[in-house]
Amino acid sequence: MQNQILIIGAGGIVKDAHLPAYKKAGFPVFGIVDIVKEKASILAEKYHIPNVFSNIEDAVKNAPKDVVYDLALNPDQHLNVVKLLPDYSKVLLQKPLGASSDEAKVLLNLCHSKNLLAAVNFQLRFAPFVLEARGLMDSGVIGEIYDMEIRLTTHTPWQFFPGLAGKDRLEIVYHSIHYIDLIRSFLGEPKAVLAKSFGHPLKPFSSTRSTILLDYGRNIRAVINTNHDHDFGSEHQESFIKWEGTKGAIKAKMGVLMDYPNGAADQLEYCFLDQDVKPEWKNIELKGNWFPDAFAGIMSQLMHFDKGKSEKLLTHVDDAFKTMKLVEKCFH
Repeated sequence: MQNQILIIGAGGIVKDAHLPAYKKAGFPVFGIVDIVKEKASILAEKYHIPNVFSNIEDAVKNAPKDVVYDLALNPDQHLNVVKLLPDYSKVLLQKPLGASSDEAKVLLNLCHSKNLLAAVNFQLRFAPFVLEARGLMDSGVIGEIYDMEIRLTTHTPWQFFPGLAGKDRLEIVYHSIHYIDLIRSFLGEPKAVLAKSFGHPLKPFSSTRSTILLDYGRNIRAVINTNHDHDFGSEHQESFIKWEGTKGAIKAKMGVLMDYPNGAADQLEYCFLDQDVKPEWKNIELKGNWFPDAFAGIMSQLMHFDKGKSEKLLTHVDDAFKTMKLVEKCFH
């Protein structure tokens, strides 16, 4: 029997990603909670969600036993909400796991003490282009990976996220954390991290651009460069992940970030080396986009693990805490 979902929060990410993904995947949504009940009611009507609540206590009291709690909240709200969930619950926490590694540790310990089956929504791991790229790499067709580069040069409409204006740690904690987590998932734990973030003279945000270098030794370069301030038209905007290996290379375009939240289609290309043939890039047809399909992928993985159909919960809170520790190192 499939788990039902109880969504806690009715903000933009729920409207743009969670609910479209669950509808597309056919996941049953039991209810939605928000302190502004009108917001939740609007989404409930659109997606035919049978139950709307204005507080966690009522939602928990009425939730079915096998429900998955989907916390689509800011990290400073997680701790108080998790305290209200029943022990042994199944929980998907919105990233980041706290605004710092200290906050993450408190939340991690709470999840352990309550025996929660808890994962963190690092859904980029489940984007269709990432799954396709991983499959190619696992087959060995591009050889030994020696370079992984993530580059973002776009104009991000920060006005969609007014709650982030006062955050001391913005760009890395709320955006590049996706890329740090993704690199970990491919290359493992780095020896060290070097990072610096930058603000903008005309914007009230602590950081909107970052450069992050993860140290994997002499032969592997892993670098993240993000610039959310490129408001000069689309001609020179970029949004990609690139893997280079001894036998070939793969490049993914993250379309959603090119015109957020409208976005463009994701793309995936590959080039395999052949001594007798000039290198040629070819496209792979993708089934779905990062938004919303990856959100269904990560929820599906949690459900499958709960039912014993997966051997490992890939974004378990224990693994997510390792990403948070790397994020913390970016500030020291």
